[in-house]
Amino acid sequence: MEVNNKYIRFDWAVKRMLRDKANFAVLEGLITVLTGTKVKIVEILESEGNQETASDKFNRVDVKAKNEQDEIIIVEVQLTRQLYYLQRMLYGVSKAITEHIDIGNKYDQVKKVYSINILYFDLGKGSDYLYHGKTTFTGVHTGDQLQVNTREKDELRMKAPENVFPEYYIIRVNEFNDVATTPIEEWLDYLKNNHIKDDTTTPGLREAKERLLYLTMNDRERQAYIAHMDDIMVQNDVLDTAKMEGRAEGRAEGLTEGRAEGRAEGRAEGRAEGEQLKAMEVARGMKADGLSAEAIARYTGLSVAAIAEL
Repeated sequence: MEVNNKYIRFDWAVKRMLRDKANFAVLEGLITVLTGTKVKIVEILESEGNQETASDKFNRVDVKAKNEQDEIIIVEVQLTRQLYYLQRMLYGVSKAITEHIDIGNKYDQVKKVYSINILYFDLGKGSDYLYHGKTTFTGVHTGDQLQVNTREKDELRMKAPENVFPEYYIIRVNEFNDVATTPIEEWLDYLKNNHIKDDTTTPGLREAKERLLYLTMNDRERQAYIAHMDDIMVQNDVLDTAKMEGRAEGRAEGLTEGRAEGRAEGRAEGRAEGEQLKAMEVARGMKADGLSAEAIARYTGLSVAAIAEL
C-alpha cells in the first residue's frame, strides 16, 4: 500500500530547490531517462525565469548539462503559452552552439545539442505527450540517408547528419493520461500529478522522493509555495475564462453572420424568383401575340425550351 505523500510541484522545485547542486541528481535523472545516456548538470542558466520576483512566476527555467560524449543538453520548463515557441527552441539551440565555440576555432569544435522542452501548455495538435525530432537528409529520388566524411581522432569516418545536428524533445505534460509503468511515464506522472511511486527505482525520482516532500519545507518556503500554487490556479482560471469567452463570442458572431447571410440570401433568391415569374408572364403575352420563341428568348432571357412549355 502506497503512502499518500505530498510532493512539491516540479516547476517550483526546478526554479528554487533544484538549483542547489546537492539536488542536481533529480534533474540529471530526468535527462538520463529521456536520452538514455548519463549526464552531468553544468549550470542553471541565469534566464529571466530564474529571478526571485513576483513577475517571474510563469517564465522559463533553463538548465545546461553535458553527457559522456561532452555533448550539450539544454532543458527549458515553460508554464504559459508562447506563440513562437518553436522559434525560441531554435534560438536556444543556436545560442548554445555559438557560446560553446570560440572565435578562431575550427568547426569540428561544434558540439551536438539536445533541446528538452517541458511544456505545461498546449502546443499545437497531437495525441502524444512526448515528441522527438532530429535532422536527417533523405535522397529525393533514392530515399537513402546521406552520410558524410568526418575526422575523429585522426581517423576518417562516416557520420550521419543526425549525429551532428540538434535533437529536440517536447514533453506536453497536460497530454499525459496513462498509467505510469515505464520510467518516462513515472516522470510524467510526477510532472503532471506530483505523484511518485513509493517503490520507484527510476533515476531522479528516487532522489525527488527524499528531497521534494512538501512536509520538509520550512514555513517561509511553504507560504511562498502556496502563493505560487494560488497564482497557477488564477492563471488557469483566466486562461479557461478567456477560452470560454472566445468560444461564446465566436458562436455569437457566427449566429449573427449566419442570420445576416440568411436574410441576404433570402432576399437575393426572392428577387431572382420574382424576376423569373415576371419574365415568364411577359413571355406568355408575347407568345399570345404571335412572336417567335427565338424573339421572346432575346427579350426575356428565357430559354427556347422554357418558352415552348408556356
